[in-house]
Amino acid sequence: MSIYVGNLSYEVTEDDLTATFAEYGSVKRVQLPSDRETGRKRGFGFVEMGSDDEEEKAIAELDGAEWMGRALKVNKAKPREGGNRNSGNFSGGRRF
Repeated sequence: MSIYVGNLSYEVTEDDLTATFAEYGSVKRVQLPSDRETGRKRGFGFVEMGSDDEEEKAIAELDGAEWMGRALKVNKAKPREGGNRNSGNFSGGRRF
């Protein structure tokens, strides 16, 4: 399971997140998605920690905390839904 971290500064780095979350346990992986077209960070990220207990502790302590001038939104990451946006429908609304 991983942690969703939202409302991040666009200046944040993976090292910044790693250092902050390391206060609550071992950090296995950090991801900061960026916009495909501009390359700019999207303002959220994901952190994977060594255990569920460490994740729960980090969520409890950091959700709503001010960090780098912003109030963080921290919770368990939800799995991506779907995958194919059209879900089998044709984009024009017509079915053959």
